[in-house]
Amino acid sequence: MAGEEEVTLESLRKKMADFARERDWEPFHSPRNLLLALVGEVGELSEIFQWKGEVPKGLPDWGEEEKQHLGEELSDVLLYLVRLSDMCGVDLGKAALRKLELNALKYPVQPCKGSSSGKKRTHHPTSASNSSAEDPNSGEASEEALKR
Repeated sequence: MAGEEEVTLESLRKKMADFARERDWEPFHSPRNLLLALVGEVGELSEIFQWKGEVPKGLPDWGEEEKQHLGEELSDVLLYLVRLSDMCGVDLGKAALRKLELNALKYPVQPCKGSSSGKKRTHHPTSASNSSAEDPNSGEASEEALKR
């Protein structure tokens, strides 16, 4: 049963690969096709929240059926993302951990704690190393910054 086994990105990757192979869907799972399918699933996920306004954490006013539907759409997004990363040769778990490290450098705790301006900042003004740590073309922290 799925609820009894440990779920990892690797186990999902293998299950998705098996699922596609068993159905002879591999020729259709190009990165472009998977990305477009992922975008479609994100749209379906968005529809669930479209007219609800802000909803409190834990969704206390939602019925079980609504929460189950939400879980299904979240799962569709996750599964397509896992499959896309596999088809692109990206270890999603390692990439996510690396991105968290980069974000920690980009948004240090003290200057950023509790602040939200409603828009993404490419750097925090009080971070001394930002000018040399960011890739000027992407606003992303560089490999050099991770090594510091």
